[in-house]
Amino acid sequence: MTVLPDDGLSLAAEFPAATHAQWQRLVAGVLSRSGKDVPESEAEEALASALDGGLRARPLYTAGDATPDAGLPGFPPFVRGGRAEGNTAGGWDVRQRHAVADPDAVLTDLENGVTSLWLAVGSGGIPVADLDRVLRDVYLDLAPVVLDAGAETAAAAEELFALYARRGVAADAVRGNLGADPLGTEARTGSADDAGLPSAVALARRCADTYPGLRALTVDALPYHEAGGSAAQELGCSLATGVAYLRALTDGGTDGGGLTVEQALGQLEFRYAATADQFLTIAKLRAARRLWARIAEACGAPAAGAQVQHAVTSPVMMTARDPWVNMLRTTVATLAAGVGGAESVTVQPFDHALGLPDAFARRIARNTSTILVEESHLGRVIDPAGGSWYVERLTDELAHAAWEFFQETERSGGQAAALRSGWTGERLAATWAERSRDLAKRREPVTGVSEFPHLGEKPVVREPAPAAPAGGLPRVRRDEAFEALRARSDAHLAATGARPRVHLAALGSAAAHTARLTFAANLFQAGGIEPVTGGSFADSGALEACLCSSDAVYEERAEAEAAALRAAGARHVSLAGRPGSYAGVDSYVFAGCDAVAVLSATLDRMGVS
Repeated sequence: MTVLPDDGLSLAAEFPAATHAQWQRLVAGVLSRSGKDVPESEAEEALASALDGGLRARPLYTAGDATPDAGLPGFPPFVRGGRAEGNTAGGWDVRQRHAVADPDAVLTDLENGVTSLWLAVGSGGIPVADLDRVLRDVYLDLAPVVLDAGAETAAAAEELFALYARRGVAADAVRGNLGADPLGTEARTGSADDAGLPSAVALARRCADTYPGLRALTVDALPYHEAGGSAAQELGCSLATGVAYLRALTDGGTDGGGLTVEQALGQLEFRYAATADQFLTIAKLRAARRLWARIAEACGAPAAGAQVQHAVTSPVMMTARDPWVNMLRTTVATLAAGVGGAESVTVQPFDHALGLPDAFARRIARNTSTILVEESHLGRVIDPAGGSWYVERLTDELAHAAWEFFQETERSGGQAAALRSGWTGERLAATWAERSRDLAKRREPVTGVSEFPHLGEKPVVREPAPAAPAGGLPRVRRDEAFEALRARSDAHLAATGARPRVHLAALGSAAAHTARLTFAANLFQAGGIEPVTGGSFADSGALEACLCSSDAVYEERAEAEAAALRAAGARHVSLAGRPGSYAGVDSYVFAGCDAVAVLSATLDRMGVS
């Protein structure tokens, strides 16, 4: 027996240490008592959880889960951060996005915690000619500006350069990014711009020569995330895009006008999505730095391989229904982005899915970062997740999956060829189709939409946002299938004055029916169908009924109750529980059923178009 030092805390020192095998045996015993007989060696896998992109989270991680050395912050492979000091100097850069020419909103953000501006310029955003007006009250030597101008990047950059000159901003005081991203623009629009990459290279040379604090290119991975891609695919696409830009920037060498590898690496900033899956987001940012460091090493510049990251709370996770819940999602995502080591973080306003954000939504968005930095002190510790056996293992597994996708992309001819051939779109679509099945079956719940919906919520209305670029990869949201069902219910309400209804027939005692009654009510509301409990079917105003009780009660009463409901006028009788063979029961609803298919069929039967 090992004797531990008496530090006043070794309360279990006199007991022998537990082994992994003992834990597996106990887990197998618990599973056996719950009706799942699995060998001890498979007990751990039985409790594993599926993650994004085929990854799995095990229930237990130990020091035996070996991973490569993560190094130290600020040093290759930069897993623990691109800067030795991390975000300890003042937290991360709070970067908020503006897509309309509203100088007052810009100034309000900067006066209340925002530290840099992300401007959508050109078609669907701020007109290039309005940049001067939008930035009229901004101290450009203090507030970095990041452009997102798509095909109008060159014109927007020239306007910004002219603005710096007119304002007398010293070249070495300029900070930000010109946002050139021709492959990202092609992913968004489906249109290749032959002049886009040469123009981006020219901007990079100008920045390297004249504006040492200004970067020219953004590797935006959001188009791949918003098309439904997994974290590994998002990373793989960003690596392939970054490599394509490195090749273009260094083409011809310094004598031929190209940049050195170090200069080229210094011209890139990477943009990733941060989701409410906090551990996956943390691991994604850490894995991204490790992978980019590997590419820099292969290019002969390992010390210059610190990836600069801009994290944006995921548009895919934002919901139109019960949008207030988005505040919670963005808080978790922002926490994950900060813990993951992103240098800049953009918090999407909670009403992002509804249109233009109002002043309150913008205030909450910027204050999310402020609270996490100033009150939660997240920036005071460098890589706080480092050393977690789970995070380190997940980082390693995600890095390998992303590297594999990156290599496949390169074998397909590189990012440009993969986009133009449809290869990338097909892979992302397949991933989204698989995830959509989980969403439809509520294995991936969406709070306020597929779980715990509130039919009586007052709609949140916003002015329409400018049309986003289209024609390329699709933009998806987790709530889209359920949103379509709710829209059908809304139209029915507007036309008839009432929502479609289903009568929930509770059988037996409260102990027998409460669980399934709650389940059924939750399920039907997710499709905009109002559940009616209590009273008789005739008084409910419903066309259909659902039996809710325990299996034991069903055995005794299900068939008789189904017959009584039909006699009272029910056109369709369902039962909340696993499928059986009860006479008079037309369908079954249960945990794991395809909720979208069930609800769509129910609305069809009710004549709700």
